[in-house]
Amino acid sequence: MSDQFDVRYIAQLARLELSADEIAKFQSQLGQVLSHVEKLNKVDVSGVESTAHANHVVNVFRADEARAWFTPAEALANAPRSANGLFIVPKVIE
Repeated sequence: MSDQFDVRYIAQLARLELSADEIAKFQSQLGQVLSHVEKLNKVDVSGVESTAHANHVVNVFRADEARAWFTPAEALANAPRSANGLFIVPKVIE
């Protein structure tokens, strides 16, 4: 693994303007991060089950059951403008 990282290129991709001092600082920090990631890649995780979440996730939503709702006339009752059972809204695309 190379000790030199192109911080200028990464900064350009992120549209950041960095001073020479910042580039040197971030180059050192990026090297430390990548060194740590390299250590993590050496850990044997063959016996670890893959997970999507670190904690057990359950569905907290109510059951999807049909129930009485507004009639079309009730839904349109407070609409500023409607026609043919539809809401009339201002045009927003030119």
